[in-house]
Amino acid sequence: MREMGRTDFLPYRAVIVDFDRTLLRTDKSISAFTAGTLLDLKRSGVRLFAATARPERAITEYCERIPFDAVTTLNGARTITQDGVFDHPIRRDSAESILEQLHRAEGTVISVEAEDGPYANTDIPIWSPTVMADLRKLPGEKKIYKILASHPAIPADGIRINLPDDTYSSVAERKLLQIMSGSATKWNGVLKMLESFGIGADRAIYFGDDNDDLEPIRRCGCGVAVSNALDCVREAADYIAKSNDEDGVALFLAGIPAAGNG
Repeated sequence: MREMGRTDFLPYRAVIVDFDRTLLRTDKSISAFTAGTLLDLKRSGVRLFAATARPERAITEYCERIPFDAVTTLNGARTITQDGVFDHPIRRDSAESILEQLHRAEGTVISVEAEDGPYANTDIPIWSPTVMADLRKLPGEKKIYKILASHPAIPADGIRINLPDDTYSSVAERKLLQIMSGSATKWNGVLKMLESFGIGADRAIYFGDDNDDLEPIRRCGCGVAVSNALDCVREAADYIAKSNDEDGVALFLAGIPAAGNG
């Protein structure tokens, strides 16, 4: 891994950014410098993509400010490109099994990202979910893209359930267990976005900080971790940028010559 010397960097055609703790500052803002840097790149012909754990409704304000060419949301469960929307919900019987197990663990806060918005077994003010004491019937009524769980006395990686073979889990921000379809990964979403514009992964830069960013950081032409990233992400990255609160993404990009779409 090298630090910030980048004069030998290959030209790139796509910039892909994670949102929380990567592009966004801790207060969830985007600085004028960061927005301006990304807009300058877009005007030069570079494609801008976002890959986030957030649902579409939670990125609207950022997409209005920075017109991304494509986005993959919900850890890859839904990807929106110029060619259409590609979604990967959790299979109904798998979702039912997961929710049944989580409901047995007393005190677990359970939330679900469904096709029509969030549901939870208790109120979560920042998400404004539809509150249902029992979420187990939901898979029979809605597409389920993501199931999340946390517990006040158990770390996220200590919440034990037997996952169906067609699903996987990851831990977000060290505190939230996320469960998705096995095909709903950020990397699969990244590939779909790149394919839509005829760009090879070797011509893309990916910026991230968390477990779900590991695969794209390893497999894109250049993987960049912000300095506040998890240790495992920083170890996997080609470069380390400054932290999200220091506009690390924009500072890194400002030092690399872009190739545009030629």
